[in-house]
Amino acid sequence: MMASLRHSITTALRSSRQGCSKSSAQWQSLEQQFSALRINSLAPASSRSLFTHAHDPSSNVDGQFIAAPALSVDNFKLHPYARAVPVSPSYFTRTPRFYDNYLSLEKLLEEYEDLPVIPATAVERVAWKTLEDIRKELGEQVKASEFARCLALVKRLNSIHPDLKPQEIKDVLDSFRRNVQPFTNVAKPIPIDQFGRACGVGKRKASSARAFVVEGTGEVLVNGKTLAEYFGRVHDRESAVWALRATNRIDKYNVWVKVEGGGTTGQAEAITLAIAKALLAHEPALKPALRRAGCVTRDPRKVERKKHGHVKARKMPTWVKR
Repeated sequence: MMASLRHSITTALRSSRQGCSKSSAQWQSLEQQFSALRINSLAPASSRSLFTHAHDPSSNVDGQFIAAPALSVDNFKLHPYARAVPVSPSYFTRTPRFYDNYLSLEKLLEEYEDLPVIPATAVERVAWKTLEDIRKELGEQVKASEFARCLALVKRLNSIHPDLKPQEIKDVLDSFRRNVQPFTNVAKPIPIDQFGRACGVGKRKASSARAFVVEGTGEVLVNGKTLAEYFGRVHDRESAVWALRATNRIDKYNVWVKVEGGGTTGQAEAITLAIAKALLAHEPALKPALRRAGCVTRDPRKVERKKHGHVKARKMPTWVKR
């Protein structure tokens, strides 16, 4: 713009040189404008501005266009090829927070890979966070295959010898542990009261049984009745006292049982578990024999619910073509 103004004024000077003298008012006005443009063009870049008249730049004259002063770039020293770089290398991935944790695990394994490990049977049993726990904690839809690879790295780091395991690995492993560790839970021992009774509780399906076992001659009462009176089926009678029969203690203990809920089969198997727990309070050495007989573990099986559109839990209506 300044060059075009200078060119127009120069052209006007040349054209008016022939028709007027240097002392005329028109010639003097054109000379002043030309000198003003020449001074502004020679000024430094920090103070250079554009004026069409030789007036003070600070003056505010109607019809006069004054350009804004140039910005000072002394305080902005940027590299000509500088660009913004994300803080995380996983910024552009689908699950950046999860991949940051995964990369930290890989870095730790690469750094401490030479440390000795202990056998798998001697490694402390730990309940790690599940896939759903990780998804809720990070707020990201982590794939199952990616979580499996991450969990493999966690278990590999956990197999390092405890005496040589660095603190940073312990901190990382603690972040993958569940808040409740079932493997560290210790079963509460069943006490024997002042009358020599041990109370065991057993459950099966919808049935719940409490069995009081005391040394005696082999009498068994279920809700105040004998086995033959309470259970009509022989299989249920044998199942109720299976823990005593499997350990040859059928005639050494007296049993009184209080059972409720469910049917005869569920009640009989609930009594089996209750008697086994009470029997272990008297003789803890019988646990291997009771475990082989299947009297220690609670049976979690239950009746499967009926589904809509089905005749029963899984049975579908008969398909008829027409």
